[in-house]
Amino acid sequence: MDRATFAYSTAFFRDFGNSSPRALPGGHVDFIDKADSFTYSDFFRDYLIPNHPCIFSAKFTEDWGSRKNWVTWDGKPNFEHLLQKFGEAVVPVANCDVKEYNSNPKEQLPFREYVEYWREYIRNGHRSPRGCLYLKDWHLSRAFPEQDVYTTPVYFSSDWLNEYWDAAAVDDFRFVYMGPKGSWTPFHADVFRSYSWSANVCGRKKWLLYPAGQEEFLKDRHGNLPFDVTAPDLRDKRIYPRYSQSQPPLEILQEAGEIVFIPSGWHHQVHNLEDTISINHNWVNGCNVAVMWCFLQDELAAVQREISQWKDPMDDWHLQCQLIMKSCTGIDYKEFYNFLKVIAENRISILEKGLDEESSSQNNSKAAISTLGMLHAVFDLKRTVKVLSSLSANEDFRKLDLTSLSPAPEALLQHLESAIDTALL
Repeated sequence: MDRATFAYSTAFFRDFGNSSPRALPGGHVDFIDKADSFTYSDFFRDYLIPNHPCIFSAKFTEDWGSRKNWVTWDGKPNFEHLLQKFGEAVVPVANCDVKEYNSNPKEQLPFREYVEYWREYIRNGHRSPRGCLYLKDWHLSRAFPEQDVYTTPVYFSSDWLNEYWDAAAVDDFRFVYMGPKGSWTPFHADVFRSYSWSANVCGRKKWLLYPAGQEEFLKDRHGNLPFDVTAPDLRDKRIYPRYSQSQPPLEILQEAGEIVFIPSGWHHQVHNLEDTISINHNWVNGCNVAVMWCFLQDELAAVQREISQWKDPMDDWHLQCQLIMKSCTGIDYKEFYNFLKVIAENRISILEKGLDEESSSQNNSKAAISTLGMLHAVFDLKRTVKVLSSLSANEDFRKLDLTSLSPAPEALLQHLESAIDTALL
């Protein structure tokens, strides 16, 4: 991060509310063609901070192992190569033809069986009595770290989610999707209202994007979001009374090799127009961590409303609300504190010690953020302090037993503020 970008981002986020996204002028989505003339600061300033989508050309992925080895000469999935490398894996597969709790039901299948199904599906004119099956949310990088699949573009390297969960060694938010023509993902926003990027290894996708806030106009009279935003019943005012107030979605046709950047909190629906393989990351950083915090507060409030009748008779009602929220979202307030702490401590380590030559050569999150420079570490600390201050003052957080948190929130805040002051001397 250069000094001009640091100054711009500091001014933009000076007020907590400035993290809200701005409207896109004319609904235009920029196409980034050349990697050699587009810098990290360009992306940070023009897309991350204002929360705008963009498309990266296939030039940004042309050196990936998956682009070279997973695709046949005519642009189709290279099933033989994929079976050779991953044939014995077990993968999560969704049935796109079945709706279950506003999602598609999933099952675990051997990868070899899924490829056999896919080939048969193609031979039958993209039809099958088993329905349209879509391999989704496969943690391939975690299962096969030795494989030459892809390198995360520098623009997406400030990735707090994967930095934290990699350190915990329990999960990650890096996924591979593989599906036939006609497979699709229903209307949704990403986990924690995070950013996402999605690269087509092969095939084509159609994206329908709605800027944050537009989803409110798409809810039915019971407050539920639609499963499919292309369904004709959305035009029925008796069911969707505010649909006429919504803006048309931004439509993106993503070609093979291209990367789509999805802004934080934007709802979207995705259709595979051809047999398609894609690589996806969800990620949070200093630009949208406040959005994640607002999402968690909204989720807790929803849980509290749902079990409000048990507040008086239940002694540990506040704790139960946290447990339910974690079961639904994957995180509670105390883990969110630890999430912020780990990120902050990593940034302080960079400021105090720098990065030695051995660590710099490693392909890990700390090495990635260090390459972005000291000013980026300071920016991250400033954003962490802002959100941590809000968390520490939150009434629901303060009602929890915080004695297990080390250091205590107040002590951590003081340490971070001191580190920022020292770094800016």
